[in-house]
Amino acid sequence: MLFRPSFAAFCLVFALPLSGHAEDEVLPLKLDRTFKRLPATDERPVAFISAQRVEAGQGGQLVAEGDVELRQDDQVISADHLRYDQDSKEVQAEGGVTIRQSGSFVSGPALNINLDSNLGVMKQPEFQFSENNSRGGATSVNIEGKQNFSFEHATYTTCPIGNDDWLLKMSRLEIDRATQVGVAYHTLVEFKGVPLLYTPWMDFPLGRGNRSGFLGPTQGSTNSGGFEITLPYYWSISPNLDATFSPRFITKRGTQFNNEVRYLQPEYGGELHLDVLSADRVSLTDRARVAWKHNQNLGKGFGAAWNVNRVSDDAYFRDLADSVNSTSQTNLLREGVATYAGEGWNATARVQRYQTLQDPLAPVTVPYRRQPQLNLNAQQPVADGTLALNSEYVDFRNPDPAQVNGKRMVVYPTFSYPLLNAPGYFFTPKFGMHYTSYVLDGNNASSLPDSSRSVPIFSLDSGLVFERNDSFFGNGYMQTLEPRAYYVRIPYRDQNLLPNFDTAQAPFSFSQMFTENRFLGSDRVGDADMLTLALTSRAIDDEDGTERLRVGVAERFSFKAPQVNLVAPTDSNSRSDILLTVGGRMTRAWWLDSLVQYNPNQVHTESYSAAARYNPEAGKLFNLGYRFTRNTLRQMDVSTQWPISGRWHGVGRLNFSLQDNRILDALGGLEYNESCWTLRLVAQSFATATLERSTGIFIQLELNDLVGIGSDPLTALRSSISGYTKLNALPVEQPVQGFK
Repeated sequence: MLFRPSFAAFCLVFALPLSGHAEDEVLPLKLDRTFKRLPATDERPVAFISAQRVEAGQGGQLVAEGDVELRQDDQVISADHLRYDQDSKEVQAEGGVTIRQSGSFVSGPALNINLDSNLGVMKQPEFQFSENNSRGGATSVNIEGKQNFSFEHATYTTCPIGNDDWLLKMSRLEIDRATQVGVAYHTLVEFKGVPLLYTPWMDFPLGRGNRSGFLGPTQGSTNSGGFEITLPYYWSISPNLDATFSPRFITKRGTQFNNEVRYLQPEYGGELHLDVLSADRVSLTDRARVAWKHNQNLGKGFGAAWNVNRVSDDAYFRDLADSVNSTSQTNLLREGVATYAGEGWNATARVQRYQTLQDPLAPVTVPYRRQPQLNLNAQQPVADGTLALNSEYVDFRNPDPAQVNGKRMVVYPTFSYPLLNAPGYFFTPKFGMHYTSYVLDGNNASSLPDSSRSVPIFSLDSGLVFERNDSFFGNGYMQTLEPRAYYVRIPYRDQNLLPNFDTAQAPFSFSQMFTENRFLGSDRVGDADMLTLALTSRAIDDEDGTERLRVGVAERFSFKAPQVNLVAPTDSNSRSDILLTVGGRMTRAWWLDSLVQYNPNQVHTESYSAAARYNPEAGKLFNLGYRFTRNTLRQMDVSTQWPISGRWHGVGRLNFSLQDNRILDALGGLEYNESCWTLRLVAQSFATATLERSTGIFIQLELNDLVGIGSDPLTALRSSISGYTKLNALPVEQPVQGFK
């Protein structure tokens, strides 16, 4: 029987038993050109078919020709010619065959597949997968379900169609889309037709999930270690536990084994690092580093944590680190902490000490150990006010015999009562009594006596907020005017015979002008009879709330010259330096931040800093900064990421000390960003000690969604160039061919 493409005719054919087999149960195939799902008559899914011509014959055979489309659940088979056996559910398709299912697209000249088992074979297939827009071809593919494919003599890439800049060529490729893993056997990595790597076996993730396996090797060169190569292996033990083992071969020094373990549970989490370099060929010593961070929730408000860091020698980071942040470490923290918080109370018990890494040409003072430190703090509402308590007990120990040891106890209760408290204004007085007691023992070469200090503290904080709507160049803004006055009164106490365990003069800043104490720490409480006046104005964008402009000015007036000081005799003038700040996101592309400290008594500028950023779009970035402190500091900092020509971008950073006529950090390089790969060429030089520098060269070829080959410069780029964008990480829409 021959049927023409009529909707009524198709419905009639598939609603009635086929001739010669009326007694057999037939899967009801129905045509619905809109592919609306029809209810199944048994437990098997319904199949829908559309074609220009359909021929049905004996034995449950059905032949369709011309723009054939067979749909079952989310599986769609298209072909020029299709034969379907209703009993065995076998499908044979020929001519421009495509099979689409669950985000996969496979096409070829012919296909044999069983709709029940989803097992099939296709010759000369071409494929695409939606997870990472990967594609390729093969001599044949075994379809092993809707999520599993096995390709023979295959090629694979994530480059867009028409671009085969890099390819994996392999004897077999197994794709498991359920676990999002690809496994390749006897694989050759080609770039621009040039073989780069061969491996008998490799696996890689199809998406962004974690997967065990070797990561891309990193290579590089430094003046202290020579050429080096690192081959990391990532072990995804479970969704909340993984490890990375990274042997690092350094030509001048030997092989360093870097190991990292990370873990995360609802009650605890942390990470452990253990790096070992046995028999360093330069220093002729064993080098090692241990770092372990752990946080634990013990329940019912209790918690615990520790942070342990140790290296084998003072020069460890200067010799073996590959970033500025690592080489600048001086004091490595080692502490254990127990905490409690609940119902307005919180308590902390801590044991803390440091390993101090000394530069022989610039030695630093070893900080005190806290063995232990106990804190108890509370805050409770009382009669519309707030009653608070800050208390601390510390046993200070120092290995330096010139440093006195002792115990310090601090108790500081306060009461604040807001007389006015509304969105537009506030007026809050605060009273407190700061009590400190010292018991001194070892290393007391100056014979300082045990002593105590009691200091009453009064402060008054007040302010107003005025708002008005305005416009500028057609943009709506809310402009604010925020005057603020802060008064603090602390009587003088002679503290010359008190030790100094952890206290320093606080840097002069906006935040410090609105605090009670001029010192950081509890060993000194500065006398004060001071009033701070400040005025801030902001322009806030009506559309998105962005702070387009912020202007602030503040000055402190002393009614009596302070007498307590750590750094130098306090200036007897009643006026402090004036602080002025201007900043904000001026336009979509421009940011500005600046601060000026002006001395009105000596009529000169004490310090100023200015930083500007121009960032009109990703990959176009220019940072410019300058810092000046009279007789101390003059530094210029310039960094950029900018397109040069075509797909080439330049990157660079120069941090230069004009005071010392010395380059602190210099970085320069090029990036080439193609649609499916990126090449980075970067050189960096930075100071590691007073007369030492580290210089490194990074060359990396990154094949998108697969592997990076060479030395990875991304850590150096992100730490050196504020706002740096990894261009090949930006989202790119690449629809998979054949998907509608």
